[in-house]
Amino acid sequence: MIQEVIGYKYLTEQEAIDARKACADYYGLPKTPEDETLYWVDYQEADLDNPIFWYITFDDSIEMILGTPTTFDVTFEDV
Repeated sequence: MIQEVIGYKYLTEQEAIDARKACADYYGLPKTPEDETLYWVDYQEADLDNPIFWYITFDDSIEMILGTPTTFDVTFEDV
């Protein structure tokens, strides 16, 4: 099944990791080394798509960090 996603698409996992870190840094996470909340957002791997890519789903709280989101298709397993 193909689903339209609004968010941020990355061609490498490192780009997604860097974007996740930028959001965590902006919000000062983790607050302490023992804190359970390490990141503000997380990324997903679109491993059913060819080529594979990584993405972060849009949330209003990250637009000022990552910029304007785009719309793209992601393939998910049929359930």
